Amino acid sequence: MNKDIEEIILSEEDLNALCRRLGEQITKDYAGKEPLFIGYMKGALPFMTELLKRVDLKCTLDYLRIKSYEGTESTGKIRVIGDLPDVKGKDVIIVEDILDTGNTLSASMELFKEANSVKIVVLLDKFEARKFPIEADYVGLKIPKKFVVGFGLDYNENYRNLPYVGVLKKEVYM
Repeated sequence: MNKDIEEIILSEEDLNALCRRLGEQITKDYAGKEPLFIGYMKGALPFMTELLKRVDLKCTLDYLRIKSYEGTESTGKIRVIGDLPDVKGKDVIIVEDILDTGNTLSASMELFKEANSVKIVVLLDKFEARKFPIEADYVGLKIPKKFVVGFGLDYNENYRNLPYVGVLKKEVYM
């Protein structure tokens, strides 16, 4: 798989530092609260795991399976797979691997209308690709409009297990 990567934009060490920074900020911002972290599967799994190691709070966690991508492109529609977590009266922190077009996060916000509060933490923010008016409250790294994989991010379900985030060579998906 490494031969398919054009460049590494976040090493394993970078990812650890990034998760530490975000975890410390969330710990500070949510002092005295018990937030519910909801990871958007499958991509958020590695990020959420590393992030929660650095959050020094009583908290609960759940997952939501949402699908909106086919290959390298967003379909423009989201599909929720499975049950929705109970969010009524809770302080929710949505954990997502990448904020790209904003479609998934924008379309899913309605699912959390009974929550006390909703914040978004993303590993990556591909701001140049935004098509929907949504921003994350906590951002690991802003990146240019390149197709990235690793640390949960995939191309056709592959590359999620890379311990870094890298740009996928175009010849792999063209």
